[in-house]
Amino acid sequence: MTRSFEDNRLVALIAVWIFSLVMAFAYGTAAGHCQTPQTGTTSITFQSVTYSDMRQLLAQEATTGPVTIKATLAFPEEVKDGYPAVIVVHTLAGYRDANEGYVAVELRKAGFVTLTYDSFAARGTTGTVLQGSPGYLPIGVADAYAALRFLSAEGRIDPKHIAIIGFSYGAEVAHLAAIEALRSALNPGPDRFAAHVAFYPGGTFGAIAGPTAYTGSPVLMLLGGKDDNLPVTKIESYLAYSRVAGASAPIQTVIYPGAYHAWTVPDLTRARFYPDLVSTKKCPLILLGPKRPVLLIDGEPKPFDPVAFGACLAEAPGYTMGFDAAVRAQSIAATISFLERSMP
Repeated sequence: MTRSFEDNRLVALIAVWIFSLVMAFAYGTAAGHCQTPQTGTTSITFQSVTYSDMRQLLAQEATTGPVTIKATLAFPEEVKDGYPAVIVVHTLAGYRDANEGYVAVELRKAGFVTLTYDSFAARGTTGTVLQGSPGYLPIGVADAYAALRFLSAEGRIDPKHIAIIGFSYGAEVAHLAAIEALRSALNPGPDRFAAHVAFYPGGTFGAIAGPTAYTGSPVLMLLGGKDDNLPVTKIESYLAYSRVAGASAPIQTVIYPGAYHAWTVPDLTRARFYPDLVSTKKCPLILLGPKRPVLLIDGEPKPFDPVAFGACLAEAPGYTMGFDAAVRAQSIAATISFLERSMP
């Protein structure tokens, strides 16, 4: 049967209409994906490893196998291309919404993507069990660099603008992640953290002074004037040592005179001494470098003596912890300001 001219014109019009509809739908879908990247919170995993001690990490020796870290990746409400991101590392108590989660929310309000996780839970243990063991801090640094690699591959995040912050245990991790010997052992490529923030660190490790001791990224240490786990004089003597050696550590300090250790943790409602916690407050800093670690004694590097270090640990266990809402607000504001300057 032969179609009439009118029939053919109707078929053509329908074909054009369908083509236009399909193209509009395809264009709208592509444009929407480009202009409105996914926001909100996502549960993700990434792979890390477990080191038994710092020597194994620095020597880049083989480990027992991979560890799967469950994490939460959260985006701010503001939609943009190339978000800056912050890895938030927990205290001895592991990840808690009331502490790390609270600060992560404040960071997202300021426009940062956040990644949170629990290094201890991923290994089926707790910080209380691991505290003071040789592998206690190496696992934290390994996880931090594994998290950096994950975020660097996330297309919505600017890989040059990824920072790390931490609290107590996590603060030690955040500082250690700035030491070049550890970075190069864990992340031999060019990637590094853009900035580091340490809330009331324990003050166990430093770096042997030298022009390449640190990665070059800035470090902010937030210290409590009443923190009997890390006397302010201990950090000041370390910074003086690096200056005298002609290789100043890239560390800025902010001191809150009335603050105790763990001032950001709201369930520590009043200042109280906890005698069962391990403290290095009477111990010299352990200085790390490409070779053997040394101890910083009277402003000079001395050979590491494990017996002497064990004795100073046993001499003064425990420290005081207490929440301070005002100092928490001030320290979060200082952190955001520092990150915005460091990752413009």
